[in-house]
This record gives sequence, C-alpha cells and structure tokens, in this order.
Amino acid sequence: MSAPCHTSALLLVFMALAVAGAEQSEERSCDVIGDESSESQMERALLKKLEPLSHMRFNVTVEKGKTENYVYHFRVCREVNSTSHDFGGLVQTDRQNGKTTVIGRINETQVFNGSDWIMLIYKGGDSYGRHCSGEKRRAVIMISCKRGVTASSFSIISEEREKEQECFYLFEMDSSVACPAENSHLSVGSILLITFVSLIAVYIIGGFLYQRLVVGAKGMEQIPHFAFWQDLGNLVADGCDFVCRSKPRNAPAAYRGVGDDQLGEESEERDDHLLPM
Repeated sequence: MSAPCHTSALLLVFMALAVAGAEQSEERSCDVIGDESSESQMERALLKKLEPLSHMRFNVTVEKGKTENYVYHFRVCREVNSTSHDFGGLVQTDRQNGKTTVIGRINETQVFNGSDWIMLIYKGGDSYGRHCSGEKRRAVIMISCKRGVTASSFSIISEEREKEQECFYLFEMDSSVACPAENSHLSVGSILLITFVSLIAVYIIGGFLYQRLVVGAKGMEQIPHFAFWQDLGNLVADGCDFVCRSKPRNAPAAYRGVGDDQLGEESEERDDHLLPM
C-alpha cells in the first residue's frame, strides 16, 4: 500500500473512532412512553422546560434503624450511571451491601404539570420481590415552584409498597423551572404616560429637524412653533398673576410713575422782547 493510501486509511479509522466516541459520550435523555409521533406538544414543552436541571445530580440518604440504609441518586432526564447503559434515572443503593436497584428508567417517562408544579414519573424500574405482586418499580417526583432557586430540597416522602398493584416511590423537590411565567401588566396610567412622553419626544425631535433642515431656522427658531409657545408662556404667566396674586386689583401701586402732576408748574418764559415793536 502506498504512503498516501495508508495515510487516508488511518484518517478514516480515526474519524470513525471519533464519531463512535461522540455517540457513546452523548447522554440519553427522557423518552416519553409511547411512539414518538404520539408525544404531545405539552410533553415536549415540559421536557424542554426541565432541561436546565439535567446537568445536576441529587442524592438523599434514608436510614431506618439497622435494617434499611439507602442512598437515592436522581437525575432529571439523564442516566445516573451512563456507563451501565441501564436507563436508570433514579437509583437506590444499599449502603450495607452496595447493591443497586433501579427505581425508574428515563426511557419510560411520563410528565405533566399544573399551575405551579411539574410531575415527573419514571416507570420500568427493577421488579419488586415479595411486594406489589412483583411488578416493576416506579418513581414519582413532584417538582414544586420556588422562585429564585434552580433546584433544592430533594427528599423522599414515602414508599407505597403495601398495595397489590401500582406501588411507587414518592419524591419531591423545589425548583424555579416549575414556576409559571410572570406577567408584567402595565396599568392604564402607565400606558397613557408612556404614550404621552413618546408623542412629545416625536414632536420635539421631528419639529426640530424640520425647522433646521427644511425651513433653515437657526437658534431658538429651531424650536417647533416657537412663537406659539412663547405667547403661551406669557399668557400662562398673566393667568397666574391674575389668579394667584394676593393684592386686590384696585390697590394703589407701590410706586408712582413720573407724570405731569409731579413736575409742577413751569414758569412761563416770556419772549415778548423777541417780537417786533
């Protein structure tokens, strides 16, 4: 085999290994029960809403005397142990003997919500032994709304295993992803104020540009309708003076103007001597 062919073959092998490694490293996500075509838009939207929690891991320890000492490992729409390829989304570990039991799998997921909560259900867990007619375990996780918190307070509430069927493990946690979107409604007064300010800004800026670029005005004349606003200011000042002044209208002025009565009588100049005799 020639050198170029050998190099090309090595490149193809490396590319194939890279693609295979990428596929293996890609974590599996939740698969809603049923065919993909039967998934509703609501289910897809809820799974997307839970996506910010997928990179987090949650653990809770339960100890009851000397017989039960378990640790529960939980991930949102991801496998707890991706190397085992068992789809386990919620796994129980017995701290006494190290035995692991899959409580629920992400490839058998159900999800629905209410106004301020999301219910995530993993089915298809390992089978019960003596309890619940040997059916498969399932985990129910109630995610309640708590604003300002990405995720917290993961805990187990109870394990219902005394029934003949439909047994389950119940967990709960708080997260802001379960909260409804906050609607920021503006009041009527705010809308009117914003509209009024916007109109004033358009009037001033548009009028200024028109006066400057079209009319060719300079200085204060660039203000739109400058003469009107100037007269309006004078009229407002007169109105305020008329309404708000404290003195009666017929009160004498505090000063006296210079009039003819203050000049006194002037001595009449005689110019008879200029007349011809």
